[in-house]
Amino acid sequence: MPQWKDLLIEVEKIEVKYGSSLKKPALGTEIIKMIETIQDNLGHIVLPESYIEFLKKINGLDFNGLVIYGVDGVHGFIETNEIWYENDWQKKYVFFGDSDTAWYCFDLKVGVYVDLDKPSGTVIQSFESFDFMLKEALEKILL
Repeated sequence: MPQWKDLLIEVEKIEVKYGSSLKKPALGTEIIKMIETIQDNLGHIVLPESYIEFLKKINGLDFNGLVIYGVDGVHGFIETNEIWYENDWQKKYVFFGDSDTAWYCFDLKVGVYVDLDKPSGTVIQSFESFDFMLKEALEKILL
């Protein structure tokens, strides 16, 4: 089991403690529609299986300043990437989430997941997979 799943359990415990809860999982049909819309609107972006697994567990996360984009809504994957793509330099990234100080992305040119400083865009850290990037983002907010 990816380590981010254990960390998500910790986030859920904190949410429950304050009378809140995590978002419900995305439906398979919602994920399929999202993938089709990505192909139509953003080009040939292939979502990592681990991100799809995340969506099947929780349709986006907004906790303690960290936002991991869900299928749609205020923090929807497509809508948010379209906003970030208004700046040409950001088109080399696929944005999966952000926080007060970072963007969590996939660098299409280099082929690695990165934590970018917000707003400078400087690479702070690189990751070999979405799983490791998500784990790191969750660990930062749970400190």
